[in-house]
Amino acid sequence: MATPAATKRLTKEYATISKSPPPYIIAHPSEKNILEWHYILTGPPDTPYDGGQYWGTLMFPPDYPFAPPAIRMHTPSGRFQPSTRLCLSISDFHPKSFNPAWEVSTILTGLLSFMTSEEMTTGSVRASEHERKLFAQRTRWWNSTGGGSKQSSLLQNSNSRGIGAIKAGDGGAKFRQEWPELDEENLRWMKEKQINLQTGLPMPAHTQHGPCSPEVAGLRRRPGGSATSGVGAVVQGGQVARDVGQSWLSRNKWRIVFGTLFTYILVARMLGDGAVSAAT
Repeated sequence: MATPAATKRLTKEYATISKSPPPYIIAHPSEKNILEWHYILTGPPDTPYDGGQYWGTLMFPPDYPFAPPAIRMHTPSGRFQPSTRLCLSISDFHPKSFNPAWEVSTILTGLLSFMTSEEMTTGSVRASEHERKLFAQRTRWWNSTGGGSKQSSLLQNSNSRGIGAIKAGDGGAKFRQEWPELDEENLRWMKEKQINLQTGLPMPAHTQHGPCSPEVAGLRRRPGGSATSGVGAVVQGGQVARDVGQSWLSRNKWRIVFGTLFTYILVARMLGDGAVSAAT
């Protein structure tokens, strides 16, 4: 339970951050517990996280601001282990280095700055820029669906336990509870983009040429290119060529037969006439 001082301080900070949120940051306390804050970081432009929707929590101690919060990011990002306590100078890993003058906005601005750097710490992970961009594209889906319907092994680690940890596969229930407007917005976005709710990826377009467009067929190739797809194309092309050839022969076989017979008679007659002339 929060002390009166912590309640007063956090209430004031909520009013401040609601009125003037820092760039790419929004946050609010849970209705049931003022010590549990939920934030959304929007990936800044010119970063691998551009446009991503990163949801996380700050769990404040009862004696805040004299001790720092536990910081977690639940949305998979390719930068942090999901729902894992992060070791930062502004987190509960380093209570002695925390400055009581720092506010929620200060903490989240520091988190965003650390996220867009490459510095490593407890709870951070390495990933390529391409991988982080793919994570960014699926953040809305993950937040509003919980990353699927089954418990994921992605979060099975010691630091993901404790108050504030979120389990994958909850169907997005916790996110929906804390961010109902964003959840509705995400669902509309997924419908417009035709996002598969099981995978978070766009559903393949069905065309009149078949159930699989060339673009989707290309996604099924093995990473890095595969000789198998090339061989398949050659075999398929050869089959088409054979079909075309057989079709032409079927349509013109009698013409070919009569033409061959006529040519044979003509040549034989010419050779016969030549032999008679030579004899006379």
